[in-house]
Parts: sequence; structure tokens; C-alpha cells
Amino acid sequence: MAKINKTRVPMREQPAEERIKNFDSVPLGYTDEEAMAEAQRCIQCKDPSCETECPVNMKIRAMIEKVAEGNFEEAFLIAKEDNPIPAISGRVCPQEDQCEGVCTMGKKADAINIGKLGAFLGDWAMQNGVTEELHIEERNEKVAVIGSGPAGISCAVDLRKLGYRVTLFEALHIAGGVLQYGIPAFRLPKDIVDYELSYLQKIGVDLRLNNIVGQNIKFDELRWEFDAIFIGTGAGAPRFLGIEGEKLMGVYSANEFLIRVNLMKAYKFPEYDTPIVCGDSVGVIGAGNVAMDAARCAVRLGAREVYILYRRTKQESPARDEELEHALEEGVIFEELVNPTRVLGSEDGWVTGIEMVRMELGELDDSGRPRPVKIEGGEFTMELDTVVNALGTLPNRLFLDRTPELETTPRGAIKTDEKLMTNVKGVFAGGDAMSGGATVIQALGEGKRAAASIHGYLSGI
Repeated sequence: MAKINKTRVPMREQPAEERIKNFDSVPLGYTDEEAMAEAQRCIQCKDPSCETECPVNMKIRAMIEKVAEGNFEEAFLIAKEDNPIPAISGRVCPQEDQCEGVCTMGKKADAINIGKLGAFLGDWAMQNGVTEELHIEERNEKVAVIGSGPAGISCAVDLRKLGYRVTLFEALHIAGGVLQYGIPAFRLPKDIVDYELSYLQKIGVDLRLNNIVGQNIKFDELRWEFDAIFIGTGAGAPRFLGIEGEKLMGVYSANEFLIRVNLMKAYKFPEYDTPIVCGDSVGVIGAGNVAMDAARCAVRLGAREVYILYRRTKQESPARDEELEHALEEGVIFEELVNPTRVLGSEDGWVTGIEMVRMELGELDDSGRPRPVKIEGGEFTMELDTVVNALGTLPNRLFLDRTPELETTPRGAIKTDEKLMTNVKGVFAGGDAMSGGATVIQALGEGKRAAASIHGYLSGI
């Protein structure tokens, strides 16, 4: 029996000193030979935990087996059976906490690099013009999907495969939701997103852009026209600390900052006419993936000093290890155990700094992490030109304010039952609009669950 390599095949990356000057992809991807070598490390477990921990239950074992053989086309088609956007999820899914986190190899060696193999397959298929061939048996029932983020994508694709006439409504001028506006190109190249989403129209999804449900078209009109509705409007409303000075110029929510940079191409100003003010010294409040994205964008926009301001330590950071490591490699400074209390400004209304208090870690809280406790007398100030709030998000109020008939939780998320149906018959919901902000792969999973429930509802199952 051949000896198994315990060390994963390393992923080639742009050097930090080069990548901070561009928005190109940091990981350079596997070659065919590298992908095969990594896949050949898999021991093909009889009961693969990686599949049960995957929110869309991809057939990971079979996919990797085909990669190991060099049969990339079949491996890609296996991936596409359960995941409509493998090139995307392979790049942004928190594999280390899901499939790779339970990989048997990971118990005594490096876990199989499942995410990078998924991304490799998606890229290979795009470069070689390989697509999934579907034979759809058409049905008469019509389903509306509101929102073209990950939940809406997976719901629309699964329903279309079942033969339903699916219309996807997107408020923006481009499909993809958070995949387009929230995740920077150095982590998720936009040509990959555009290509993956072109699949929707290829299989017959009617995509209607620049359509705000509740404004361009009323929710009641959709209920009258369609047999079922799925709501995947996401969590686009930012959270703020509620401290003095948050309305000063130079204070952004991470949503606005990243939308300007990513969707509106502010990093290409004046080629694109969307300006962004990013001073020499930038403070990003929060330490999740969105905070890392904002901080790394600020570095590329020319800031000399970029700080992550976090009330806990790196160890408790909710960001993916890869994103945190990349941020630190790029010169982002991690200020641990600090909590902002006031944003300071000039007489003309611009940010000049931030007032903070030092913290220490106490007992565990409901999240299972140590609770930050204020240190008496620990107040201090830091000079900053720009402040970015990256404190999480809330469900999109633009839609919910126009649909008062939908029941929501105290936190503003849409209430659903075990089948993801809302209190309105025939109306389902999933993704961040229901969970309040999670991961791309979780949203994909909820979109799939909702599609199965809609199929059951319309079929009388």
C-alpha cells in the first residue's frame, strides 16, 4: 500500500508585498498535478463525516476520488449535483469548521484541502467550457425568488431542475447579492462570480434585475401571480455601536465601505466615478471576516496604518484563520482587548480619532467565549482618519418595511417553521433574512431546504 502524504499540498499565493498593491486573487489555485496530489491524500472513509457536516451535503468522497484519478469533468459534475456554485463556495466557505474540521486525516495530519479542490474544479470547468447538461421536465407552476444571493441562487437552481418556472428578482443592477458587493475580488474574483451566476440563465431562470419588491413591484402582486415565493433578501442593514460620533464624516459601516469598493469599483477611481475617502490611519471595529475584508481593502487603498479594534483577542476572533493570517501578513495591526466608547471629530465634522477603553477577559458568555470586562482607568485615545464599523448585520429593512404581514423575530429576522414557511401560506424564507447573518454555504443549504419544501407544498407531498 502506498504511503499517504500527511502534509497537504501547499497553495501558491501572491507574496504579501505584491498583493497589497492590487485586488487580484491572493490564492493562485492548484495546477492539475497539485490537485491530483492533494486528492490522493484522501483515504476514502467508509462513512465520510465531511459530507454530513457540509450544509449542502456534497458528495465529497466521490468528488475527491475522481480528482485523484484526474477525471476532473466527472468530479465537477458530482460537485454540481448539490452545489450550484462550487468555485465560489470553495473560496469563501469556512471549511475548517465544517467538512475539513471533521476530516479523518485531520486527526493525525493535515485535513484534505476540500475547499481548494472544489474551487479548482469550478475554475477548471470554466476554463474548459464544461457545463452540467440537464434534461428538465417542465411544470406549469411558477415560483418567485426574491434576492439573488446564495440562498436565492440555490433555491432557484433546485426548483428549476425540478421543472418549475422560476423568476428571480434582484434589487441591484447585477446578480449575486453579498457575493458581488460584500466580498473583495482578492478573495473572490468577480469573473468567477459572473461565470457561476450565468448558469442560472442557461438553465432557464428568468432573472429580473433592478427590481425592488415592495417598490417596483408589490409583494401582493407576486402572491397573486406566483404559486409560491421564496424570500432570500439577505442581511444588508448594518449594526452600529450607538456611541457618540458615529455620524461624523469618515465613519463607514462595513456594508457601505465594501459596496463602494467592490460593487461600485471605488478602488478604480477616477476610472469609475465612485469616490471613497480612506485616510492614512484606519480603524476597523470588529474581528470577523467582514472586518478583515474591510481592513485588507484599506491597505490596498493606500492607508499607511490599518488597525483591527477588537474587544477580545486574536484567539476569539470569528474570522477564518486564513483571512486573519492574510491580514496580518499584509501589515494590518491587531489591537486586542479594546472597546470604542466615542468617535472624535473636528469642527468641520470629520473623524480625527477614537476614544477607547482597555478590556480584560472574564467568564465565558453565551457564545462560549470569554466575556470582555472593562478595566477601570483604562481609557485612551487613538488618532484615526477613517473608522469602519464591522459589527455584523441585520435583515434588510427595505423589503421588510413594505411587507408588514410577515412575522419577524425581535431581531428583525423572518420567522419560519421547520419547513422554512413563513406565517403567510406559500411564502418561504431562508439565508441571512432568516438567520440574521451567517455563511455563504449555510445560506446555500437553506435555499436547498426551502426548494425541497416548496416542491412538497406545490406537489401536495
